[in-house]
Amino acid sequence: MGPSLAHRIRVEAHAVWLAVRDPRTPFAARVVGLLVAAYALSPLDLIPDFIPVIGLLDDAILIPAGIWLFERLIPRAQLAEHRARAEAASEQPVSMLGIVIVVALWAAIAWFTWSVIATWWD
Repeated sequence: MGPSLAHRIRVEAHAVWLAVRDPRTPFAARVVGLLVAAYALSPLDLIPDFIPVIGLLDDAILIPAGIWLFERLIPRAQLAEHRARAEAASEQPVSMLGIVIVVALWAAIAWFTWSVIATWWD
């Protein structure tokens, strides 16, 4: 069985991110790539994932459409190079430090939001 759709989207988004940082990538492709990578890697969505069907549909349509457009803006060989690097990176173990940093950042945002709401409410 092949890789899951979620795995493919993660690898493609990472490949786009790598290509955006490549100096050979044209400016227009960089703009499109930044938007695609930011949307794919961001925990925030236009439509929240907890809304049945529609919440996941935006990811299933917007990200592949953005990747499709990005593919047409850069040379095929260049994107293949970045896909190979992204696929290799996906097979490496997950960084526990990275997970701790992300969780700590979300906890700090939640605490700050709670503090602002609690102060405003009183």
